[in-house]
Amino acid sequence: MTTKGPSHKQVIVPMSIDNTNKFIKESSIYIANINRTLKNIKSDVMTDFIRVENKGVVISTNKVASSLDLQSIKKYIKNIHYIEADQIKPLRLPQSKSYLKNIGISYFSKQTNAHITSDNIEKILKNNHIFNDIVLASKLKVIKVSFKSNMAIV
Repeated sequence: MTTKGPSHKQVIVPMSIDNTNKFIKESSIYIANINRTLKNIKSDVMTDFIRVENKGVVISTNKVASSLDLQSIKKYIKNIHYIEADQIKPLRLPQSKSYLKNIGISYFSKQTNAHITSDNIEKILKNNHIFNDIVLASKLKVIKVSFKSNMAIV
């Protein structure tokens, strides 16, 4: 199955547990205020609800947020008087954790029968214009498994 554009209509706001607890208590007020902030910049994006995740909060939206939308939301959240602004990391959109499988990059090089490392993948991504602004979320690490001397990717 393929989609036309990003399928996740969410904004991830990484923040400390203390900030998360403070933020979620007044979340209904913040939804209204964030929507007002987005309306002021003439954005079509509106927030629907806020939920707690393990490393912060996720703001669900009606459309995929633009970078201007992210900046406006971040500015609003950092200006809440009892939120510790220095403990809020940059806002981001959800990213696929399985994109390597989706674009068909195998873990072995057919020519050398050696493992492809995260450095190899980063070089490929940096040299291809369709991958601008894509970040490798986790680096692959090849380790030897003691039983049957198989290779595992972690």
